[in-house]
Amino acid sequence: MMQDSAAAVAERYDRFAREEAPGRSALYEEWARGVAGDPAVQAILSRVAANHRQPPLVFAVTRMLGAPEGRYAAWARWVRTHAHEVVTECGGRSIQTNEPLRCAALLPALSLVPGPIALLEIGASAGLCLYPDRYSYRYAGEEAALDPVDGVSDVVLHSVLRGSPELGMPHVIWRAGIDLSPLDAGDPDDRRFLTALVWPGEEGRVERIEAALDVVAADPPVLVAGDATDETLLRNVAARAPAGATLVVTTPGVLPHIPRAGRDRLLTGIRALHARWITVDPVGLHDTWTERVGSGFALALDGRPLARVDPLGGSVEWLPEATVSAV
Repeated sequence: MMQDSAAAVAERYDRFAREEAPGRSALYEEWARGVAGDPAVQAILSRVAANHRQPPLVFAVTRMLGAPEGRYAAWARWVRTHAHEVVTECGGRSIQTNEPLRCAALLPALSLVPGPIALLEIGASAGLCLYPDRYSYRYAGEEAALDPVDGVSDVVLHSVLRGSPELGMPHVIWRAGIDLSPLDAGDPDDRRFLTALVWPGEEGRVERIEAALDVVAADPPVLVAGDATDETLLRNVAARAPAGATLVVTTPGVLPHIPRAGRDRLLTGIRALHARWITVDPVGLHDTWTERVGSGFALALDGRPLARVDPLGGSVEWLPEATVSAV
């Protein structure tokens, strides 16, 4: 059984080195190639449950714990020395990428929803995407700039905009998130983990996440630990939203990680709330999106695609037919 697990580790890390890391992180590419050919490290990682040993998660955990960010040989020695610590920490962690730049992709849809808004995010991690009104935006292409009412934010989000959506700052008066294991923006360990999830070579992301963590820590949202596909939990959290606010449920990047049956329950639960629903998803995840959008990722409001987007918010291409009533 252990041999089968080690073989699965080797195959997964080889695929990551060939198909996912090149062009994004030379260090992760080297480490993954090393694991694919290292039976000792494969044996250690085979002790971690399969859904907790993805290369980006394992690499992030080791960096958070203090592994040297150099050549594979030094990293592998560290892993062998700290094997128990690595296995234990990976078993309690999951990939919880919390990129505030996603708000640059969400903003065009939020601009169509009348305020005040009660914002509820599914898969919120530390809640960095619950503060779209606290960040500044600088869109290239169409050259748009927006700032919070009190001036330029410490978090400035740079994105590329094509097309002409009407942009405006949302008026958010309540913010909450549901996550299987929410993170605390004020907790040093959780902060280290979130920044460790940034791949080496992705310039600017760590600084942006750290600045957003400071925003969240200064005014924490309501974060509830639990499974949002439980309609009772979803309904109970939504019921805490203030009367008179428009409830907006967001699911940026989380739906592909939920099995189909749970995803169907979640979407049924959202519809039962009579809330507005904003999501960023792979086009192929929804039956009717391919014919409207093509391929890639799309931003949608209430199930209707509005734009092609980079899944982390780096670009927004507004669809010509995306004229949706704000009412």
